[in-house]
Parts: sequence; structure tokens; C-alpha cells
Amino acid sequence: MRPPLIPINEDYKWESLAKILNIFDSRSTKQILAQYKISPLEKSIPVLKIVLTSMYFCLEISYVVREMEKKKKLRKFMKIKSVPSEDEVYSIMSSFDPDQFIDFIIVLLNNVCSCRKRGSNQIIIDSTDINLDFNFFKKKISKEMLEKREFKWGYSTHRGYFIGMKLTLALEYPSLKPLAFVVNEANVSEYTVFPQILEELHRRRKIRAEDILYFDKGYYSYENYVIGITKYKIVPAIFPKKNCNFNKLFDMLSYPLNIFDSKRNTKNEKKLFKKLAAKFKSLIKNWEELKPIRSLIEDVFKVAKKACNMEILHRYTMRSVKKYCSLAVFLTGIVIASSNCDKRMLQRLAES
Repeated sequence: MRPPLIPINEDYKWESLAKILNIFDSRSTKQILAQYKISPLEKSIPVLKIVLTSMYFCLEISYVVREMEKKKKLRKFMKIKSVPSEDEVYSIMSSFDPDQFIDFIIVLLNNVCSCRKRGSNQIIIDSTDINLDFNFFKKKISKEMLEKREFKWGYSTHRGYFIGMKLTLALEYPSLKPLAFVVNEANVSEYTVFPQILEELHRRRKIRAEDILYFDKGYYSYENYVIGITKYKIVPAIFPKKNCNFNKLFDMLSYPLNIFDSKRNTKNEKKLFKKLAAKFKSLIKNWEELKPIRSLIEDVFKVAKKACNMEILHRYTMRSVKKYCSLAVFLTGIVIASSNCDKRMLQRLAES
């Protein structure tokens, strides 16, 4: 049975939701919405508030719309005078360009959450399954049936086999603020996503020289270590597999040829490369000590799935999944930012 949506001032969840929804009434947010063509504002803002409320309480959009139509107090709480119909909500959401929508969400998160400090930074990156609402027990779905679809069969150590997509998320440490994310088909190997998420972080100017990035074993490959250091000038703390040959790996860390380009400051470039290589060797030999840091992102994924309605998605195109995941990442980031983001608090948020 669905709970009635009755705003309670003393209730923590309603107080938290009020802060989230009020973000969309600020002048700076409206400017960002207009900048990324999330318009018209008088229709887009109510729609975004309704979708976020449905995700926050893990309810259907249709139910939230019906509750708003019946309850004046709820409309007042959400600061919405005219309630759009369910069809209008879906129509307006479908009109948004997914890439522009992702850009809008990332910029809005930066505007709301604190910006990174000077100096080197630490970033945690991992992938999680996006499970779509398919009953493959009732009807057998083969790989051939999904060849022309945007979703695919995938495998997760926690979920097992599923049909859907894969979300790769980058979080700033220790704030756990989302920095960037990419969505791929479920059957894409994580080690092939490594250059993609690094390029996304680089494009958004979220990584700097000497930043430390933590990855689990799924992203492991000799090539990825080299790409991280030589191309992006970061320290790629990718947890190694048992068969990792450290001597072979360290031998591969030689100066890239572009360091000797006449237009570059070769001396400074060589000094930075040595510094990155030394830091990398120190971390990778003691990678097991880094497990508690990397494990935090798993708790963030639990918050996204359990508390922000990303457990099973009723979306079946890459376009719609990207937009829904954008809002889930935003909601997760704001919820975590308003709490003490230690491991115990993350577990409490996932269970709330």
C-alpha cells in the first residue's frame, strides 16, 4: 500500500525534500536551466519537482500527480500552483536532450555543492548495473532478440544476470560529490570504459595533474595504467589482479615521445612523469590498504538504488535512462551532501 503524501514539518525526510525542491526556485538554478535550454521554465520546474519527489519516495509519477491534485497542502509545499498531468510530465521530460540534461545536472551539482579545493584531488570510480523492468522468467529473452536494442544482457556479482545498462560514476573523495558519469550497454567491459570516463572527467575539467583515481579490478589492464599516467597525468590506482607482473608493468612506464616535443618544457614534463610514476608504484604495491576508500562508492550506489529509486527502472531507451540516471545522481549527491558522509551514515541513508 502506497503511503499518503502529507508534508510534516518535523519529519527529517520532508525537511530534506523541501531543501532539494527549493533549489529549483533559486535564481541561479533558473539561469542554469535557461543556459542548457531546459525550457519553458514555468513547465520544466514543476515537472522536475514531481519526478524528483516520485524518486525520493520511490513512488510512481502518476501517484504523485494524483496526490497533488487532491492535496492543497502538498501543492503549497512543492510551490506548484498548476499541476501538470501525467502525460504532460512524460512529454516534457522526453523533450529534453539527454546530453544537455546531463550537462545541466553536473553544473547544478557544482553550483549547489562545494567546489574542489586547490591541489591534487582523490576520485573514486566504479560501475553499477542499471536493471530494467523485464520479466525474463515469463518469457525467455535471448541475446539475438536484443541485438538491435539499446539494452543488453549483463552480469553483476551482486544481482547476477540482468537486462539493462551500466552506469559508471566518478565521486570526489572524501566529499563523495558526483563529478561525472557515463551510461553504457550492460555487456560493456569495465576496462574499456576506463578511457571513456577519464575523457569525460577531462572534458568537464574535473581532473588535474597528480590527482589520484581509485578503481577496482574490473578496470585492470597494463594499457590503462599507462594511459592514466602518460595521457591524463593522473595516478591510476587500479587494483591489480593476481597475475599482475609488477616488473613488466613498471618497465612499461617510460617517457612518452611527446615529452620531447620542442614546444613543451621537457624538464618539467620529465619531473612530473617521475613524480607520477613514483607515487603510482608506492600506491599500487599497497593497494589493499586502499580498499576502505574505494568501498565507499558501493554504499553510494546503495543509496541511489534504495533511497533514490534506481533499483529497477521502468525505462527502455538509452535516451530516457540517461535522463533518469542524471536525476538519480543529482538526488543522491544532494542527499549525501546534506549528511555526514561516513560509511555508517551512508548505510543508514540506504535503509531509510
